[in-house]
Amino acid sequence: MNESGLSRRTFLSGRLQTPVVHISSAVISVLPKHLANVEKLLSVLPEVEVHHRNSSKIVIVLEGPDSGALGARLAEISGWEGVLSANMVFEQIDETPGHGEEP
Repeated sequence: MNESGLSRRTFLSGRLQTPVVHISSAVISVLPKHLANVEKLLSVLPEVEVHHRNSSKIVIVLEGPDSGALGARLAEISGWEGVLSANMVFEQIDETPGHGEEP
């Protein structure tokens, strides 16, 4: 086995795994009086970015290892005070090696 943890046996047996990242956009519908607090809570979540908001909706982009993790995060958000719904709009799977790493 070399320094990267890759062995000849792993490579030849086809068990070589490329890191996969699921990227999703979602719309969070919020009661207007809770908008600022929900936006603040979203901004501190790991792997979540707030991209847009209006008087009752917040658009986010989130990343995770699989669809289940993204769904779990949205289910968590939907249970927050003042949140009416948290719905996934789009999902993309990125299998690019080194995704998210600085060059």
